[in-house]
Amino acid sequence: MTAPNHGALGCLTWNLHRTRGNDGVIDPARTLDVLLAEVWSPGTDALILTEADEETPPHRGLLDIARLERETALTCLHHTDALRWGADSHGFLGVILFLAPTLTVQDIALLDLPGHCHRGAVVVDVVKAGQPLRLIGTHLSLSQPLRMAQMRIIGQHMFRRDRRQTILCGDLNEWRPWGGLALSARVTGQRFTGPARATFPINRPFLPLDRILTTAPGRVTRARVLDGPGIRRVSDHRPLAGQVSLG
Repeated sequence: MTAPNHGALGCLTWNLHRTRGNDGVIDPARTLDVLLAEVWSPGTDALILTEADEETPPHRGLLDIARLERETALTCLHHTDALRWGADSHGFLGVILFLAPTLTVQDIALLDLPGHCHRGAVVVDVVKAGQPLRLIGTHLSLSQPLRMAQMRIIGQHMFRRDRRQTILCGDLNEWRPWGGLALSARVTGQRFTGPARATFPINRPFLPLDRILTTAPGRVTRARVLDGPGIRRVSDHRPLAGQVSLG
């Protein structure tokens, strides 16, 4: 088992494609089997899933959350109706965050983001080994103007909060390795950095849509795209695992 690294945060993000496999079959149990067998690994502090609830209202949950928690020792943050889109949801507009016991949660905020498809962000203030951190899980729009508006809202939210290292994870739908205007400091108010690893499409990825990014003084020291026979069957994105140093 991987020993916990108190000077770094192990992050894992994956777009589940609402458990619709490449065979067109929606099979939540199959997707969870793959997540546990080929994606999750010990040492993961934060698991950020996107497209993990149904697409249309009431955005019903898909995964067996209790099993995922039991087999990973992670805890789902969305344990009350106030932290979900609705009573039938598992997360907020398809975004679900799980954290390891190494993190102490201080605050959780849900942000509605504009767009043709309803989007959202989950913002969590945590402490790890005495280090205050902010973790943001989100799924941004395919349109750059909408991504800019969405990240502006996230940036304004951060501006009103205390200053701390912030880690941004999820399907950011940004194909430019440098991040484009949506991820620029002009829009967000802070500079996010991190490698761009191709995660889409599933069989021959060439677009770095899924990202793990951080503000200073931390940096992303490792980012690895995961692959496996199950991963290629159950989603249109590959998962991204990374490690972020703590400032």
